[in-house]
Amino acid sequence: MRPPGPLRRRQPQGLPLRTITPNALTALALCSGLTGVRFAIAAAGGPVSNDTSQWQLAVIMILVASALDGVDGQVARLLRGTSRFGAELDSLSDAISFGVAPALILYLWSLTNSPKFGWACALLFAVFCALRLARFNAAIDATDQPRKAAGYFTGIPAPAGAIGAMLPMYLWFITDDPLFRSPWLVAPWVAFMAVLMVSSVATLSWSSMRLRRRIRFEALVVIVGIGAALISAPWPTLVVICAVYLATIPFSIAGYARVRRLRANMSVAPPA
Repeated sequence: MRPPGPLRRRQPQGLPLRTITPNALTALALCSGLTGVRFAIAAAGGPVSNDTSQWQLAVIMILVASALDGVDGQVARLLRGTSRFGAELDSLSDAISFGVAPALILYLWSLTNSPKFGWACALLFAVFCALRLARFNAAIDATDQPRKAAGYFTGIPAPAGAIGAMLPMYLWFITDDPLFRSPWLVAPWVAFMAVLMVSSVATLSWSSMRLRRRIRFEALVVIVGIGAALISAPWPTLVVICAVYLATIPFSIAGYARVRRLRANMSVAPPA
């Protein structure tokens, strides 16, 4: 008979819930992006192809996916539930929700009127989004990431690319002008946003921004104002957000160039 010994604490069995929650949010983002394609197919195959309600639902699903994508990483870090599996699932979800889904929505909405040229631009957007995510995954374990350390992205993130690529749709929702649905306008714009995603330009990382203590209240007021504007007038607000974001890119490029010069000067400075 085994002699009595000190009681051993029983080890908990199974996966902790904190590892499941972030992955569930990522899966919900993937479902949202694919549901956007479903609404686009329903709108394109419906009796009235210029009915905005189904197209608006398709865009809203992409916006919901981007919101969930912004939350899942924060939740994973908060719950200490980060994992390699979660990172791979997040990249797969991003490639579909912000690459494939917006490309199909834009193709069904406008680019199908110029099948060859339009499909080429839609393919370009989806493939470039996947290439951007592959480049991000390849560098995820790198210790030396100068842009990330300085608070900048390399190119525009996939959610920003998807939201920006649909800018002609927002303008069409507001004005109902067929010009904004023309494939000769939409296709070059989609290609431009695709190139921005895989470019090497430095873009601002909002998560790395730090606010001064004295302007916290003002920042909160701005955030609440943007939220209220998105609820009451979503399409004009998204147009303004896209325009402001694109306008910040030259300043981001200049800011990162200044950081590089400072680093170069520090590396060649003689020791005191």
